[in-house]
Amino acid sequence: MVIAVDFDGTIVEHRYPEIGKELPFATETLRMLIKERHKLILWSVREGKLLEDAVNWCRERGVEFYAINKDFPEENVELNKHFSRKLKADLFIDDRNIGGLPDWGQIYRMVHEGKTYPQILKQYDTDDSLIRRKKHWWQFFK
Repeated sequence: MVIAVDFDGTIVEHRYPEIGKELPFATETLRMLIKERHKLILWSVREGKLLEDAVNWCRERGVEFYAINKDFPEENVELNKHFSRKLKADLFIDDRNIGGLPDWGQIYRMVHEGKTYPQILKQYDTDDSLIRRKKHWWQFFK
């Protein structure tokens, strides 16, 4: 599976242009997904030195991305007259999701088990001791 992952607010706390503290289990989960042969693309608004800093920060923690802000590593932005920052990915992990960013344990389960976020949350309904539920936008319409 090709998975596009945002950096600021998703892997680290949002402190742009600085690099915030790592969100709990973010790089550990990304390493597990890479080990399971998923192709991860770093998908960020960062450019130039700020992007390089983010890539190096991830690399220092054992996260090597398949590509950075493009669909495949060999894509040449200067030569491709049809280059688009709109990626072709199976899944996007971003803090700007409707409903917010699930925790990284839930994200891993969604990818690894092929479940949707509501399916993951439904399990927690049957065992309240697992986690404290967040309020989500769709709960306001029930």
